[in-house]
Amino acid sequence: MSDLVLIETGAVSTITINRPDALNSLNVDTLDALGDAIDEAAAADPRALVLTGAGEKAFAAGADIAYMQDISTEEAQAYAERGHRVVNALEAFPAPVIAAVNGYAFGGGCEIALACDLRVASERAVIGQTEIDLGIIPGWGGTQRLPRLVGDEMARRMIFFGERVDAQDAQEYGLVGDVVAHDELDSYVTEMAEELASKPQFAMQAAKEALNLERRREPEAGLAYERRAWSGLFGTADQREGMAAFVEKRDPEFN
Repeated sequence: MSDLVLIETGAVSTITINRPDALNSLNVDTLDALGDAIDEAAAADPRALVLTGAGEKAFAAGADIAYMQDISTEEAQAYAERGHRVVNALEAFPAPVIAAVNGYAFGGGCEIALACDLRVASERAVIGQTEIDLGIIPGWGGTQRLPRLVGDEMARRMIFFGERVDAQDAQEYGLVGDVVAHDELDSYVTEMAEELASKPQFAMQAAKEALNLERRREPEAGLAYERRAWSGLFGTADQREGMAAFVEKRDPEFN
């Protein structure tokens, strides 16, 4: 396993995105390593899985904008497929998955948290679907999963405005279930995961599958449209300007 992603297996398995110097942003190699880690964890047959980010600042600050800045529509489509592989694997994981959101969770990082079964946030966490200011939209399931958690109105506000919400607001909106002190996050999530691991395994799997069937009744068409729309925005003037402005640390100037 790549050192970009760390994995510990057991009754409670843990996957850690390990690029703290880059705020755990998800470049191609990290995204592929994360997908492989999820597969490896599933093969170990855990009773619960915890997903988090290394360091003190970020869960995952999003996709790799420097990489995305100049890619083609075809390359963007391939990148979207990579992201969907990860979020779909988390949603289908055969045990409950807890996102321990220890800091920034923007863009693709937010979408990865959305694909988990449960979300616990550090008091320092800040969460958002921030893609609009890059000239694109959420591309890894955010347009479909976010409204199911926070409702249609709040999802539109978060996506249209690129709104970043702090941990307390995220809990109020239903985006996370619990907010805890930053230095208590690991122990809190470990205790939660251990309690889940003590439950009957086959009943837990059946409960998760039943809940996921409700999610899957309509979103496939929406997810397919999202992938096409996301990749189709690459090469537009807004995408070029939005990402150039981000990389250059300035405000974008959209036409």
